[in-house]
Parts: sequence; structure tokens; C-alpha cells
Amino acid sequence: MDTYKVGTVSNSTSTMHKLTSTPITLKCFETDDFNSDLIYYKQEGDTFTPAGENSIKQLSEFFIEQLEFLRQKYNETKDKRYWKELIRWLPEGWLQTRTWTCNYENLLGICSKGQRRNHKLTEWSDAFMSFARGLPYAQELIFLDEIS
Repeated sequence: MDTYKVGTVSNSTSTMHKLTSTPITLKCFETDDFNSDLIYYKQEGDTFTPAGENSIKQLSEFFIEQLEFLRQKYNETKDKRYWKELIRWLPEGWLQTRTWTCNYENLLGICSKGQRRNHKLTEWSDAFMSFARGLPYAQELIFLDEIS
């Protein structure tokens, strides 16, 4: 989003200040297209082999339990070592609150075919594009190139 700065305003919550205020669960992460049934692999020498019948869902549950443990230990002790490890191991899929104000000119740039319309991240190509298509006059002002 920060690529599109002209005429925009943004504000977000701070992970540093908000991370320990609520329990860490799967709902705290971006999981729109989560493939929970995939098998995860372990490395043995130069090759990777299936880690038994263990799924990505089981791995994520274990990981979330460990993050929640660190959060609780920090809240109990206020020992910054727990907080630092929690920040260090927090995955990129962690959801944050962010507000962003822009205009239709910014959206035209974002939603163009060469930018985010066909982006490989579904957060852009599906979720954001669906949002943009639902705006008043979106077809006429943002997706004009699709009108035949």
C-alpha cells in the first residue's frame, strides 16, 4: 500500500504495543486460502521426506501454542526476553489493523492490469479487487478497460 503515496493517509496499530493484549489463536493470522491438509516435510541430509501423517494444520497449531505460551509468560513476568522472542518468531501472516484513505485515482493505479489486478497474493488479486469492484462507479472509473 505504501507504494501509492500520492493523496493517501494511513494509520495502523503497533504490533509492539498490541501483541500481548489478546490471546494468540489461528484467527490472528491471514488464513483465507489456508491449505490445512498439506503434509509438511522434514529434511534428512539433502532430501526432504514427509513428516509422517502430520499436516500443516497440526504444525500451525503447535506453533500458535508456542507463541501463546510466550505471550502468557511475558504477561506474567514482564520479562522482555519472552516479548522479544514473540516478536522474533511472529509469522508474516499475522493480522494487523490498518486504515488507509485514498481516492479513485490511486485505486485506478492499484487496480490496473500491470499492478495488483492479477497479483499472485490473493489478498490483492481476490480480496482487494473484490472490495474495489464494490465501490460506487468502480466499473466506470477504475475498471474502465473491462467495458466492451
